[in-house]
Amino acid sequence: MAAAARARFHRLRVTAVDRLTDDSVALTFAVPQELREAYRHAPGQHLALRRTVDGTEVRRTYSICSAAPADGAPRTLRVGVRLVDGGAFSTYAHKEIAVGDELEVMTPAGRFTLDTTPDTTPDAAPGHYAAVVGGSGITPVLSIATTLLDRAPEARFCLIRSDRTTASTMFLEEVADLKDRYPDRFQLVTVLSREEQQAGLASGRLDQERLTALLPALLPVERMAGWFLCGPLGLVQSAERALRGLGVRRDRIHEEIFHVDAGPAPDRAGRTSTPAHSTVTAQLDGRAGSWPVQSGESLLETVLRNRPDAPYACKGGVCGTCRAFLVSGSVTMDRNFALEPEETEAGYVLACQSRPTTEKVELDFDR
Repeated sequence: MAAAARARFHRLRVTAVDRLTDDSVALTFAVPQELREAYRHAPGQHLALRRTVDGTEVRRTYSICSAAPADGAPRTLRVGVRLVDGGAFSTYAHKEIAVGDELEVMTPAGRFTLDTTPDTTPDAAPGHYAAVVGGSGITPVLSIATTLLDRAPEARFCLIRSDRTTASTMFLEEVADLKDRYPDRFQLVTVLSREEQQAGLASGRLDQERLTALLPALLPVERMAGWFLCGPLGLVQSAERALRGLGVRRDRIHEEIFHVDAGPAPDRAGRTSTPAHSTVTAQLDGRAGSWPVQSGESLLETVLRNRPDAPYACKGGVCGTCRAFLVSGSVTMDRNFALEPEETEAGYVLACQSRPTTEKVELDFDR
């Protein structure tokens, strides 16, 4: 079996730095002709940006907000970056990055993407999609909605977005432009948690109870071809529970988590312990190697000590860049906010969160 295309870094030039709000910017990169095929992306995918600070490599993942071009070969890429308190990369993006700078940008990754394969089940509403997003969760959904509406004349998209205030709302102009271009096919519902609106819904959080009441009033919930949930963990979980309670099939719900707190170290009490001597064998870019797992290491950390080119971005179980197929052995994952249930059932794990529970574990990063 041929090795799968793997994410790689290239230096791309910044062509625009647009301030969206007081705490968010959009960065646009030019993609040279010879790299356009490498940066072909599906709507909803993300990029990892890399820099070195005081000898330490820092990687952060940001979703592509621009539509996927019809020919598949992007000439530019645009991402949204929200400032995080003390954030090593977001602070740099807001204060230092300027037009003309070159940044190390990983080729696109991620599976929070639009699948327009027709759903032929009797209860489906073909081409009708919806999203519930919070804060910077608008970023990948903007790409998904724009691409869908541009390419499919009969498609419809409903966006339910939650933000703190109007001033903190990212991509206001871009979403307004979608509403102007597709007034009959794009529906926008805005909820502000800390600001009253003159018209529309009352302020407050979009919790499970509120979504359970709101969504059926807007849409034929269980018939939508796909639901995209993106934002903070609490919002995504509330939206998923509401949708499942309203009868939506699990395979029609797609999730991507933003802003997961690191929290305390996972409590492994009661779990199968890591064997005293474990070895991981990893297939990566067509080459395999075997190495001992040191105490306390995740499998990704073991592989990185020996193969610095191993794919990763967040190391927090959120982005899914380090996804690998578990060929043999068994592992326990500390947490997982990136893989869908069908992926874990098929044998995929997040290497950054996986710890061996058998003496020998084999991973394949190329599948």
